[in-house]
Amino acid sequence: MTKLKIGVLKETKNPPDRRVAITPKQGKRILDKFPNVEIYVQPSEIRAYKDEEYLKEGLPLKEDLSNCDILIGVKEVKMNTFIPSKKYLFFAHVAKEQPYNKSLIQKMIKDKITLVDYEYLTDAKGIRQVAFGKWAGIVGAYNAIRAEGLKNNYLSNLKPASDYKDKDEMYENLKDIELKPQKIIITGGGRVAGGAEETLKAANIKQVSPSDFLSKNYDKPVYTKLEPIDYVKHKKKKGFDLAHFFQNPTEYVSIFEPYTKVANIYIPCHFWDNKSPVFFTPEQAKKDDFNIKIIADVSCDIAMPIPSTLRPSTIADPYFDYNPDTKKEESAFSDKNNITVMAVDNLPGELPRDASKYFGDILIEAVFPYLFGDDTKKIVERATILKDGKLTERYKYLKNYTA
Repeated sequence: MTKLKIGVLKETKNPPDRRVAITPKQGKRILDKFPNVEIYVQPSEIRAYKDEEYLKEGLPLKEDLSNCDILIGVKEVKMNTFIPSKKYLFFAHVAKEQPYNKSLIQKMIKDKITLVDYEYLTDAKGIRQVAFGKWAGIVGAYNAIRAEGLKNNYLSNLKPASDYKDKDEMYENLKDIELKPQKIIITGGGRVAGGAEETLKAANIKQVSPSDFLSKNYDKPVYTKLEPIDYVKHKKKKGFDLAHFFQNPTEYVSIFEPYTKVANIYIPCHFWDNKSPVFFTPEQAKKDDFNIKIIADVSCDIAMPIPSTLRPSTIADPYFDYNPDTKKEESAFSDKNNITVMAVDNLPGELPRDASKYFGDILIEAVFPYLFGDDTKKIVERATILKDGKLTERYKYLKNYTA
């Protein structure tokens, strides 16, 4: 029997990402679960799991993966490392016509690559099967709390999330803090928001309803979680229909502004359609009653729904300030009247071992049976943007973007 050869890629994007889609123990599980599969691991000096850990599980290291049928990574692949005519799995960030990756998809077309994008691995109802989102929320909320301490000169024992061994160690440190009274907003209702809630609860922060959040004062930190019904309304219709909002976002307006007048910290964890109303405007941020001073933007949609998110930040340098008067960036924590922004776009990379294990476990159960066997539920098909360098029918709308 000819075996399917899988190559685990080292991450080549800069800034470096230490995550991996298959951990050493998961690699061993895959070999046991799928006898038709072989796995080869590209050596990496930055990966959270060391090369020796893969060798210990019987997974061979191999720099040249040209003999492999499927190449699996996490972030975008460096263009000069593509092996022509191969099948790749990674987060490509091209299906929304992202300008910064136009040359990437053009290179894949030229090299006749088959591209499967994790973001579009969905079931028949369109529900995503795999994501690091929970871990983005976990780390993003931690970074929000740490920003509060840095901005106001307390919580000195909170080190960067990337300095902890794992989530358990981070939470052990977090549970002993004494956060000053704060009102914290989370927007979103999915896995990302759930991860943020997990961290806030680990810090002993109590949840309150949106109405209480607006109307009551508290002597301890509290948070509220807002879903679309709480922050948008239809321009004419009464009531709220979530499905209608998703299908017709231009018919809605923002009702988020009242929360900006009472909240101290904002953690955006929502999915945002670029046709949807923005959460607040630069003009609103300039008002004297705009109270938010820290925004840990987990969603990280640059300069659109949240105008202070001027650019992505990095794990090494996660914070910058936004001056509402000039609408420009300033040094982090340089002025207490500024909005301090955290906009790291690879937050799960701060807890890479935990995040990798979580992600790989889902892949093994929800995706690999169809990737390594018959794609009976069309999970892989729906996520295949390119087939041998050509746009598949589902993604033909990218024709002008790829030209």
